[in-house]
Amino acid sequence: MSAFLSLEGKRALVTSGTRGAGAATVALFRELGAQVLTTARSKPADMPDEIFAAADLTTAEGCASLAAEVQRRLGGVDIVVHMLGGSSAPAGGFAALTDEVWRQEFDLNLFPAVRLDRALLPGMVAQGSGVVIHVTSIQRVLPLPEATTGYAAAKAALSAYSKSLSKEVSPRGVRVMRVSPGWIETEASVDLANRLAREAGTDYEGGKKMIMDSLGGIPIGRPSKPDEIANLVAFLASERAATITGTEYVIDGGTVPTV
Repeated sequence: MSAFLSLEGKRALVTSGTRGAGAATVALFRELGAQVLTTARSKPADMPDEIFAAADLTTAEGCASLAAEVQRRLGGVDIVVHMLGGSSAPAGGFAALTDEVWRQEFDLNLFPAVRLDRALLPGMVAQGSGVVIHVTSIQRVLPLPEATTGYAAAKAALSAYSKSLSKEVSPRGVRVMRVSPGWIETEASVDLANRLAREAGTDYEGGKKMIMDSLGGIPIGRPSKPDEIANLVAFLASERAATITGTEYVIDGGTVPTV
């Protein structure tokens, strides 16, 4: 019996593929037969050289360098997964967000996708096929004013950009979608839960509960695993999802409380 999903022969770029959901996506794509290139500022010791290209995607130069590596190593691309994102904004609400902080949030969460798409999408359009997946966040509809205003605004901009892009290029064979995760149990979030637990005099499960409470609760009672995000991304990138484009898939355990 044939496998339900296959990415055999597909050339894929997955940004920020060295940790968390990005690393899980890289591993799954390779398991499904794709030729994968990923990137971060520095290469982990255990990552094969042939699948990695160092780049700082918060700069125009870094995006241009990566786009050139995609062409050199893969000869083009069939799937682009924009996994890169995050925030280093300080707590303190809107007043703590300087112009520099706002610029950093957009340089990390919006412009890498815009720049890489601009470089790589023409090749997809020329070949009449391709898939672009922008990883957004439920924060775009559920911002936390104390700390995530800038991040949420940047992800909202990414979502609007993605929708517009899908309307432009889907008629030419390129599908564009969004995956919107809630809290993912990555290395960074485990560290955060442990720090909160220490500060509150509780254990890791207590730290997790503090994070879930800050989000208004997660009905299934736990965050998503990186592998679960990768599973959704792989399905959307595959031929099984051939008529899906322009849409956003929330994977948050039920966190967002609205329809």
